[in-house]
Amino acid sequence: MTITRRGLLLGMSALLAGCTTERSVQRANYAARPDETHPLPAMPVEQIKPELRRTEVAYDTSHPAGTIVVDTPARRLYYVLGEGMAVRYGIGVGREGLALRGGAYIGRKAEWPTWTPTANMIRRDPEKNLKYAGGVPGGINNPLGARALYLYRHGNDTHFRIHGTNAPSSIGQAMSSGCIRMLNHDIIDLYARAEVGGRVVVIQA
Repeated sequence: MTITRRGLLLGMSALLAGCTTERSVQRANYAARPDETHPLPAMPVEQIKPELRRTEVAYDTSHPAGTIVVDTPARRLYYVLGEGMAVRYGIGVGREGLALRGGAYIGRKAEWPTWTPTANMIRRDPEKNLKYAGGVPGGINNPLGARALYLYRHGNDTHFRIHGTNAPSSIGQAMSSGCIRMLNHDIIDLYARAEVGGRVVVIQA
């Protein structure tokens, strides 16, 4: 097959147009959110590693649409759309030995939630956490960020959450007390998709 110069130029133009469109979508994903209770500034896409940016991907799974799959070793979270597709997000995860494993469900959801350290967190590090025992009001500086999904099993709170973060550099890392962290822009997107009662599957190594 002979590729003409015109055909090559047209192909390159289409490729460049596709790249431009993708960049535009990603910038829109992380644009300023002035409508929030605590307005969020835009997050420059260049500050987010490409593999950690929110994007729709092909995803082969037996889980039904609406399931959240947390792939802890890969530092990825997938919201299953169905028909072989999912929305992929980059996440930060808990240190080894502090992470949830297996199935759970969303027991409740909250916007700009209050954060209160658990009894275990206070026992492990009283100097750091005891002063917050009364709770930290929701806001930009709150460790739970813009949204939280509270994970339950058999009617009981597991004390694990999928939530935002005020430390975006932690995404892709394993350093929290066990919860699953997302960029605030991403948890807002996931929160809008997920429903109370929705299934969550956490994969560990």
